[in-house]
Amino acid sequence: MPTVSVRRTYLQQLDPAQLRAPAGSPAGARVEPVHDCPPAFFRWLYATVGGPWHWFERREWSDETIRAHLSQPTVFLRVLMFEGAPVGYYELNQRPDGSVEVVHIGLVPDRIGKGLGGFLVSEAVRDAWAQGANRVWLHTCTLDGEAALPNYLRRGFVAYKTEEYEVELPAHAAG
Repeated sequence: MPTVSVRRTYLQQLDPAQLRAPAGSPAGARVEPVHDCPPAFFRWLYATVGGPWHWFERREWSDETIRAHLSQPTVFLRVLMFEGAPVGYYELNQRPDGSVEVVHIGLVPDRIGKGLGGFLVSEAVRDAWAQGANRVWLHTCTLDGEAALPNYLRRGFVAYKTEEYEVELPAHAAG
């Protein structure tokens, strides 16, 4: 298994006024909540959106684990629909300290670079504040797409911590 060095950056917003949304919404784009998500659809979202960025932790989750995770009252799953198809998603998690973490967020590979990323991040932040957050936060790393960190910064997030670590990528995540 290959080992790679990774830099993780933690970012936050402490006030809803920090959000800098794009000037307009892409025509035909909307975010929808997902209730009673079929495990196969969750797996498709996670693998398709996260595959290029080496998301592998949840790939082996059982149907029961997925259902239990998504049934928690603190977890919110939203899908970005564009022209009738799911093209991205985000997952929010309310934390005991009153913050809301954007746990996962991203687009399917063939929709990256089409002006949807800023819209998706903005919708996630609005949604997090609507959940009653006292802080909205997320982290990204050097395994993520090169546009991720700049997009978060453009949306008004501020970096507050970085860390360096080594990770072993499973064989199925390395290529």
